[in-house]
Amino acid sequence: MTDTQRVRTFSEMATSVGARVTALQNISSVIDYLADHVGGALLLPEFFSATRWNLGFLLEQAGVDTIMDDFREKAARANSGLTGANFALADTGTLVLESTAEDIRLASTLPERHFVLLDPEKILADGRAAIPVLRALHRRDPRNYIAYITGPSRTADIERVLTIGVHGPVELHILLVPGLSSDCLEM
Repeated sequence: MTDTQRVRTFSEMATSVGARVTALQNISSVIDYLADHVGGALLLPEFFSATRWNLGFLLEQAGVDTIMDDFREKAARANSGLTGANFALADTGTLVLESTAEDIRLASTLPERHFVLLDPEKILADGRAAIPVLRALHRRDPRNYIAYITGPSRTADIERVLTIGVHGPVELHILLVPGLSSDCLEM
């Protein structure tokens, strides 16, 4: 599968399960997108791309109410969370996050909206292609927590009625941004 095919397949599969996939050109367009779509407070945990691109400062400059500390105390007032992704699986439209840090888990599961930054170079064809990356993540920390996210949270375990957002976000926005980081060990 070519790079273009992986991006197209990932976008189609993620969209088919309810995610919103948006291709953006650079960090400036990410800030503009978030300023237009967050609509309240945003949980911004520490992760590689957030630090590298100084997202906290840029978001605050754009007028976004950005929460960067004391997540347990402040999470209730946030309607959005922003994380990166270590990589994604094209065949299922799945994001994969190394979520050992509690702040990453809180930002990706508590708010109604989850925004995810993903470098298109980190879209792998399928689970088999992810095995070397997962092994490398496990070597780095054998007790890490890996989250697989495919679309907004959904469940049908009560009366077999599909419900969106019971165990996590109602909306999943995947922002494809080239040049973030092509290293699957980084978010």
